[in-house]
Amino acid sequence: MKYRRSGRLVDMTNYFLSHPHQQIPLTHFSEAYQSAKSSISEDISIIKEVFESKHIGTISTTAGASGGVTFVPTVARQQTEELIDRLCDRLEEPERLLPGGYLYMMDIIGDPNLMQELGRVFASKFRDASVDAVMTMATKGIPLAYAVAGHLNVPVSIVRAQHRITEGSIVSINYVSGSQKRIQTMSLARRSLKPNSNVLIIDDFMKAGGTIRGMMDLVSEFQSSIAGIGVLTEAVHDEEKLVSDYVSLTKLSEVDLKAKQIKVEQGNIFSLDYSYED
Repeated sequence: MKYRRSGRLVDMTNYFLSHPHQQIPLTHFSEAYQSAKSSISEDISIIKEVFESKHIGTISTTAGASGGVTFVPTVARQQTEELIDRLCDRLEEPERLLPGGYLYMMDIIGDPNLMQELGRVFASKFRDASVDAVMTMATKGIPLAYAVAGHLNVPVSIVRAQHRITEGSIVSINYVSGSQKRIQTMSLARRSLKPNSNVLIIDDFMKAGGTIRGMMDLVSEFQSSIAGIGVLTEAVHDEEKLVSDYVSLTKLSEVDLKAKQIKVEQGNIFSLDYSYED
């Protein structure tokens, strides 16, 4: 369909937002809009300028016959700080406190808009990690994992405690639960993760890190590697964690069960070598 420039800009913007981390040939747009490549290049320059000024993301161009343009979502440090501060305030609500020092988080995990925002933060952090798949443990980590994977344009591999017959053959491992010190089993369908993948592990809550350590071992069973580890909330306690190299957005630093007080702080994301769009 033949569009005026204003129409092309709107449609191209929507296409970029819907296809992150995907190289798109210029011919795709020129044929779709029946416009010259020179006009399409000018349109892309306009969108790129707005995206970068608003910290929506970057658009890179690759020359050559196999080249094209790629949109990569990003987020500014200030935006990230404001988002995490709001999340900390919500997590400090006294009625969230559960026995054992855990927090009720289902309303947060079930908030699709919030998950999309947090997913973009993780996707921005690991945008240069060449992620092939996002892995999480069923069930509470699934919404965040899908949000991250959507911004990275990669599939999700869901690890389960119990095998489902609809998943076909599986790979299972035993792991030590970090908090309960019990031997447990986790499994992943063989078709869920391709060998030699670069895997980003996402978890909603980490106490001692036993579940994440188990997923790391499971990744190695697929002859794959770890691209990174992202945690929504980590708990601070005297016990040494089984995982050391991870990115956390929030930190549960203090819980007073008697007084029903919760203290939640920013995680380690700002103390790491984080690449922001300033």
